[in-house]
Amino acid sequence: MKHSFFLLLFLAATAHAQPFAGGDGKKGKTLHDAKCVACHVSLYGGDGSGIYTRPERKVKSAQALASRISACNANTGAGWFPEDERHVGVYLNETFYHFK
Repeated sequence: MKHSFFLLLFLAATAHAQPFAGGDGKKGKTLHDAKCVACHVSLYGGDGSGIYTRPERKVKSAQALASRISACNANTGAGWFPEDERHVGVYLNETFYHFK
């Protein structure tokens, strides 16, 4: 509950800013590769990137991406802090989504 409150504050504060402001894509790639790829490969095969590039993908906005990252963090027990989630958000946005 507390985590969700801080995520909402972050989203409200950055609604008009660049998505995932303050994040570092290089750190995000490292976190993503360590905690996300194995699950995505098991679900989509290949290198796992199909989860991001499939035509029916569910993430359609930066806010939805932030929410998905937070949910995956909680559901997998990745143990990321909010700044880690921002790093992953920058990496995914720069690599796959390109939200403004």
